[in-house]
Amino acid sequence: MKKKSEVIHLQWNGKQRDIEYQWVGVNNTTAPLMIFLHEGLGSIAHWQNWPERLCQALGYRGLIYSRYAYGQSTPRPATEKWHGDYLHIEAQQALPALLKALNVTEPFTLFGHSDGATIALLYAAMPKHLAKNIIVLAPHLYIEPMTTAGVQQAIEWYKQGDLRQRLSRYHADVDSAFWGWAGVWGDEYYLHHWNIEQDIKHIKCPVLAIQGTDDEYASLAQIYDLKKHIPHTETCALEVCRHSPYIDMPDRVIDLVTQFLAKQPM
Repeated sequence: MKKKSEVIHLQWNGKQRDIEYQWVGVNNTTAPLMIFLHEGLGSIAHWQNWPERLCQALGYRGLIYSRYAYGQSTPRPATEKWHGDYLHIEAQQALPALLKALNVTEPFTLFGHSDGATIALLYAAMPKHLAKNIIVLAPHLYIEPMTTAGVQQAIEWYKQGDLRQRLSRYHADVDSAFWGWAGVWGDEYYLHHWNIEQDIKHIKCPVLAIQGTDDEYASLAQIYDLKKHIPHTETCALEVCRHSPYIDMPDRVIDLVTQFLAKQPM
């Protein structure tokens, strides 16, 4: 039976928001917990069944949610422009608010993709956090020219092609999701001014970083520079794989995550 999402009412940064969330994986409240953070244009629906599949393979419970402005969560007003700190706000305010509301108090594994990977890193860098392990796919530590160029191409596709129609399957308000994301990463200002390397240098928990060699939004320098700042990071570059390894190579990612977690204390 397909599991249904629910909505919870939260407040952070001075505003009330409804956040769509869903429990997946094994039906056992004593099982280890993994929390999933979606990409810059993602949502619960966009993950499809992959978090469920991973959690069942691991024997884990899973929590997935659509961030503010995405999926069935409260949309971003058209007049609200996001800035380069919006991922910090998600890590330092929105995620803790969700955890508190859902009474999550035990340590968990954090799994993030793209923007969600960046949020995972920023959360694990906080003085008080509950992440015992973090797994990041295609994280962004800084913006590269190919990132800005890729977003600009997506903007043209959204305006002139069928990207808007494709994304509308995953979001109640597709313009809310797309323009919040594109308004930041398509702006060349952030190519020169956005960087979280100094923010994450003191992460202590185990880290697995995975990226495809054919990632269209960033180079492998992202995960290799992550290891420079956090030497205990395990890195894996997947050949013939693009920006979404869990889509292009789902079985390989499950194997990598399984092997990584098997080495960590429960």
